[in-house]
Amino acid sequence: MKPTTKFIYLITLIAALGGLLFGYDTAVIAGAIGFLKTHFQLTAAMQGWAASSALIGCIFGAMIAGALGDWLGRKRALIISAILFTVSAIGSAIPHNLTQFVMARIIGGVGVGSASLLSPLYIAEIAPAKIRGRLVSLNQLAIVSGMLIIYFVNAAIAGFGDDAWNAVIGWRWMFASETLPALLFMALLFFVPSSPRWLTKQGREDEALEILTKVNTFDRAKIELNEIKATIAEETGSLLQLFKPGLRLALVVGIVLAILQQITGINAILYYAPEIFRKTGLGTNAALMQTVFVGAVNVTFTFVAIGLIDKIGRKALLLAGAGGMTIFLFLIGGAFYLQKFDGPWVLLFILLYIASFAASLGPVVWVVISEIFPTKIRGRAMSIATVFLWTACYLVSQTFPMLLEKFGSAVTFWIYMSMSVINFFFVLRVVPETKGKTLEQIEKSWRREHSSATV
Repeated sequence: MKPTTKFIYLITLIAALGGLLFGYDTAVIAGAIGFLKTHFQLTAAMQGWAASSALIGCIFGAMIAGALGDWLGRKRALIISAILFTVSAIGSAIPHNLTQFVMARIIGGVGVGSASLLSPLYIAEIAPAKIRGRLVSLNQLAIVSGMLIIYFVNAAIAGFGDDAWNAVIGWRWMFASETLPALLFMALLFFVPSSPRWLTKQGREDEALEILTKVNTFDRAKIELNEIKATIAEETGSLLQLFKPGLRLALVVGIVLAILQQITGINAILYYAPEIFRKTGLGTNAALMQTVFVGAVNVTFTFVAIGLIDKIGRKALLLAGAGGMTIFLFLIGGAFYLQKFDGPWVLLFILLYIASFAASLGPVVWVVISEIFPTKIRGRAMSIATVFLWTACYLVSQTFPMLLEKFGSAVTFWIYMSMSVINFFFVLRVVPETKGKTLEQIEKSWRREHSSATV
């Protein structure tokens, strides 16, 4: 491995710890929610609120992270996220009532929302074009790895006692366990460089060139720096730029993909997997172990995306994934409709749905929205798309218990299936291919497409 390749992978992995904490923090609720329901005597609506309250913070975090990243730089903004993760981990473990728990989860959500934007943004801005898709996808691998780790941690903690012990003590240790990776993330961030594109925007071109040289040859770094400077010179730095012809389509693509990633139901399964498996007749320990299988498949098939995204491209993966998700959501709903809980079928269909998502929408949406916006406003533009993503995630997480209560499992999963169908046709008709292009080439392509359309 070349020294420059070692450097880029090392700083990518450090930045991707933000993704690991994203997954860890959002999925810890899967193992704890049943015990929280017992401890705080929650209704279906309050159970949804306990599970989804962190997502309110995610929305706010995504809303401010872009502007914060454009102002302080991606690195400093990520350090602030790490601090919020640490505060939330401690606060979520020691509440005396639901309100205190929710407040701590919202603080963590601000960290998650910020890191969900800043980690892929930072990686995209520092990565060479030919492996950018793979490197940004490592952030998604970190997200699902964080989920898998906390599924194991939850199962291990739950194994120390019975349901009564877990309802009083166990769930607190589940949340407290996040403190260690949060502190590690904060410490390692002090050793990564600032984004070369952010440095160029600040007029610190010598520093930018030094970093670009570490991830490219010197000649290639000079060319890329000149491209960055030329592109920034053409930008206004105003968000109104996104509403101009050409770039307006980039905004639509970013927002719609972000929403569709969530309303196809992925986090209904990732956050409520043990509860779903309990509905098939499984006990607590068996349900938590099947949730580990969900996490393992999520990680495994993210590797598929990493291997293919810079070879076959973003669009092909999105189409294949949406098609698979549609089929398996139909079958999950059918199994619940027919009450076919004998054998491995419900678990198998859920795992195949997770595999379809992990190899496509999971990583690819984050790659696309980190690529398609202009440099001067990339942080703020990604904020807009990410706010929509977390809002959709909140709505899914909040309404899932209520949909189950009102319509039952079958209809709920078929609703998500219909969203996957919409996703397939949106990608087919609207989403462009960005494989192998520099960020500056992608930006210019929006303007060229508009010019061609108006000739």
